[in-house]
Amino acid sequence: MGTGEVKRGSEWLAGGGLRPTRQRLALAELLVGDGKNRHVTAESLFEACRDAGERVSLATVYNTLKAFCDAGLMREIVVDGSRSYFDTYTADHPHFFWEDTHQLTDAPATDLEISKLPQAPDGAEIASVDVVIRLRRT
Repeated sequence: MGTGEVKRGSEWLAGGGLRPTRQRLALAELLVGDGKNRHVTAESLFEACRDAGERVSLATVYNTLKAFCDAGLMREIVVDGSRSYFDTYTADHPHFFWEDTHQLTDAPATDLEISKLPQAPDGAEIASVDVVIRLRRT
């Protein structure tokens, strides 16, 4: 990785208040090193680590992604209740889920309109609303 990728990864970790361990820095560089947002699964990030020559276990990738989410650096989007995607773009926005490729992409938020949500039960508040629009190619 170049110095730009390392710097962006370090700054991203610092923004979440996370100590830049070797594993965290390696994953951060893959996620945000080029300045673009990513949608990854733990498995796809693990594969990218291996391709980059990093020695990180799949369990470490899962734990690190959870730490990134807990620090507010990423959002977890659950599709089908069984598959989690992790998004480096943390602002509220909808997603397209492509059923044939199992790929998650950003959907344009400008056309999304949610006019009413149900009231949260007593003792609870709505933390966020995730919109995943499933697509099938015709």
